[in-house]
Amino acid sequence: MQEIQLGVVESRFADMIWENEPISSTELVKMTAGEFNWARTTTHNVIRRLCDKGIFVNNGGTVTSLISREEFYSMQSKQFVENTFSGSLPAFIAAFTRDRNLTEGEIGQIRALIDDMEG
Repeated sequence: MQEIQLGVVESRFADMIWENEPISSTELVKMTAGEFNWARTTTHNVIRRLCDKGIFVNNGGTVTSLISREEFYSMQSKQFVENTFSGSLPAFIAAFTRDRNLTEGEIGQIRALIDDMEG
């Protein structure tokens, strides 16, 4: 799948849809008026942009996802590691943990992930 770029507000709006789907565009207009102070047309334009990017679909005024939140953020994470660390997960982990100590729980979770991948 192609790389999908979202701005901060688009990401928050996408999260709003994922949390409430299926959701009517009318309900999204109400929610975004309160959350972002958007006009109806702004909400519909952003819905259209997110649909054009292949994340959501708007069928008869009901917005649902084509990919889950987990799939989307997994793709974003993979793309970040690819673009920033030449695809090297160890380089990413080294950079991520350079200035902080992992807790025993985090170390255990990472070991469990490695064990699952080996098995």
